[in-house]
Amino acid sequence: MSLRKDQLVFLCLILAQAAHSIEEYFTGLYNVFAPARFVSSLVSSDLSFGFLIVNTCLIVFGLWCWVVPVQSGWAAEKGIVWFWVVLELLNGFGHIILAFSRRSYFPGVATAPLLLVFAAWTAVTQGRHR
Repeated sequence: MSLRKDQLVFLCLILAQAAHSIEEYFTGLYNVFAPARFVSSLVSSDLSFGFLIVNTCLIVFGLWCWVVPVQSGWAAEKGIVWFWVVLELLNGFGHIILAFSRRSYFPGVATAPLLLVFAAWTAVTQGRHR
């Protein structure tokens, strides 16, 4: 089985999100960002564990999107991919804006450029696909 370029780039976007989630976890985003704290608390009273579970589910969902709809060519493939593009562009820009507004490191900002690069690249390959 050979991968189309757009499929490979989408996988890179999901892997970039995995790296981003790891950075956020180890730098404690759930301690400094109210939305992350809230979502983590819905899963567990231990915010660290809750954040780990939520982000693991996000990555597993992303990998499922890559394996099933994207590789199988579902009719919903394009919509699913564009959902991820928009999500990761907002995520990447959000971390950069928060870091600039604080004039210091903000958890997730080191890997935010990866999200932006792969989200933009995915958008370009989607425009060329089909």
